[in-house]
Amino acid sequence: MYEPNVVGDWHEYDEHAGLRVRVHSLAAAEPPRGRDDAAEGLTYFTLRVTVENRGARHYGIHLEDGQIDVRVGPDGESAFIDWRSSQFIEGFDVHPLRRATAVVYAAGPEASLTQVDVQVQLRVEEEWTDRRLWAGGIGLCEETVATCAGRDGLAHQVSNFLRDQAEPGTP
Repeated sequence: MYEPNVVGDWHEYDEHAGLRVRVHSLAAAEPPRGRDDAAEGLTYFTLRVTVENRGARHYGIHLEDGQIDVRVGPDGESAFIDWRSSQFIEGFDVHPLRRATAVVYAAGPEASLTQVDVQVQLRVEEEWTDRRLWAGGIGLCEETVATCAGRDGLAHQVSNFLRDQAEPGTP
């Protein structure tokens, strides 16, 4: 089993030399084309998925609707994805030292946005890659991160994980 990435981390694909992807820029934001009626009572947020080619050859990539799954809250409920305002990568050749970015607008209950999971399955040259997960959250409250996260928050979980992974005798 693989460890999930933290929002902002790069994930490199072994089967496609030099190709890597990351989920980043997770923040509260209103969609540019206006709110969808189906998202009434929900809080909008945006995230970006960037594919970068650090290899020697170009890759044809697809990152369309259905290849990005967004879940919010401790129960992993599906977020509303505003397909009308989102921008996907629909068949694009990423040449060496170039990037392509998808912008996704989603919405969920405000209280659930402190825990956001994003799963991405990239299609490269008509082949599907393994699904990868990024975990993060949006701090919508104005208190400090420690107060906002609470003892069961993502920051606390990451801290515990790192402490468990440290070698004996390290602080």
